Amino acid sequence: MGLDTVIINGPALFLLDENKTVGFRPVHHTVIGSIYEEPLDPFWELIYCKCHVSEDKIFPMTTHVDHDTLRPYFNAGHLIVRPEKCTLCTWWDHFKRLHRDPCFEEYYKKDELYSIFFHQAILTGVILSTTKRQELQELPFTYNYPLHLYDESPRDLRPQNFNDLVTARYEEPDVLKTISFHDPFKSWLTRFLSQRR
Repeated sequence: MGLDTVIINGPALFLLDENKTVGFRPVHHTVIGSIYEEPLDPFWELIYCKCHVSEDKIFPMTTHVDHDTLRPYFNAGHLIVRPEKCTLCTWWDHFKRLHRDPCFEEYYKKDELYSIFFHQAILTGVILSTTKRQELQELPFTYNYPLHLYDESPRDLRPQNFNDLVTARYEEPDVLKTISFHDPFKSWLTRFLSQRR
């Protein structure tokens, strides 16, 4: 979880089902993601090649905010993994080796978003290459909820009360004005966020 995450209710799904090895949420926005119905673009083709992702590992995934259907693109800010699978170590090793690979330099020059979100692309490649589809567990939208994107989220993904969420991401304390929630959590969170300024 990112440092900008707050846990509101007990995250029961952090205890993955016995046959699952990765719990995830999709990215919030498409950004550099690959639209599922469109031909695979050269950037993702390169990611799949460098991470050894076979075509049979690809499946549709829906982003939280813009609700696009993409090829898998996992949110690095919220991930549950089984330590014995070494997913995070593998991700780090791939990232260190590939971030300065000359093959990717042209993408960074073309659009800085490729450099900014490269870590998530590599994470996706690593998960797809090391994990079977049936071992992946998508968490509900109440996990890693983007409070700062509440107004951009589809209406059916806008909880009526903050207290109904399990974990949430925030950027600024002002987001607390966008969704109702009540004490004692409201008072504590307001105090906590004001101290972080």
